[in-house]
Amino acid sequence: SFFHLTEKEYMALLDLIREENDSIHPERSIEKYTKADFLKEVFMAEKDFDTLRHLIRTKKNVILQGAPGVGKTFCARRLAQAMMGERDESRICLIQFHQNYSYEDFVMGYKPVGGAFELQKGIFYKFCMLAANHPDKEFFFIIDEINRGNLSKIFGELLMLIEKDYRGEKLTLAYKDEKFSVPGNLYLIGMMNTADRSLALIDYALRRRFSFFEMSPGFDSEGFKAYLEGKDNVRLNELVAQIKELNRQIVADDSLGKGFEIGHSYLCTKGEVTDEWLKEIVNYDILPMLREYWFDNRTEVDRWSKKLNGIFHD
Repeated sequence: SFFHLTEKEYMALLDLIREENDSIHPERSIEKYTKADFLKEVFMAEKDFDTLRHLIRTKKNVILQGAPGVGKTFCARRLAQAMMGERDESRICLIQFHQNYSYEDFVMGYKPVGGAFELQKGIFYKFCMLAANHPDKEFFFIIDEINRGNLSKIFGELLMLIEKDYRGEKLTLAYKDEKFSVPGNLYLIGMMNTADRSLALIDYALRRRFSFFEMSPGFDSEGFKAYLEGKDNVRLNELVAQIKELNRQIVADDSLGKGFEIGHSYLCTKGEVTDEWLKEIVNYDILPMLREYWFDNRTEVDRWSKKLNGIFHD
């Protein structure tokens, strides 16, 4: 005879099935993605791509750090696809840390369900199970704003397990008498905004488990040059030249430096480049940033406001 499952039992059964069985779909037709595709889309020098790919293969954990607009999040996803050789989104997980993010969200913890508390598996736990079920495939766990969270608290005992030399080693979890390991085919990519002075620094315990890759504006990359050529817009070219000059001043400023440069992605669009769009970028993206950078030097902000807006005056 038939039996009925409660909603809670049904969801628990689904969760078990997802963990124990395939959650990726090899029968799907998945678009290929190559190094050449990466270099066309991500404005980065080929040697930097090769370095970055080598770092993540050998270290397993990499943090992309850089100023706003250098394309850290876009690069992380495209890097994962280039390393997989295909655009398989089922093997990529993207999350964002914040101040209230916890071990319970990340690994495992008790959550309110109805009128009681139940032990729930976190997003990283589930993704590790998925990767472990497919040891012949590579999986990428991407963490945006990684330094916004309390990292030691979020990772807990996994701080050791994510280290490349401890991949596959089993450790008992805090909330459950269960052995758990981080599989060797799972890679961690974090992103960190170097221009946000309010964010916490990465502590040494986590720092030594990650390689740090500095991302710079890609104005001089072959990909960005091809982008400018395709847009064929005089004012866009003039604005790029002005921002490159601005970046040189920012780098030379002792109170700022390389981590505060203006990134190329502010000037990237799939649509038409118009004067109205460029003016919006200047007045509502770039100048507010300069006011924050030079909060005690209004004269310098005004000077750059005139220079950047000056390109629109024939």
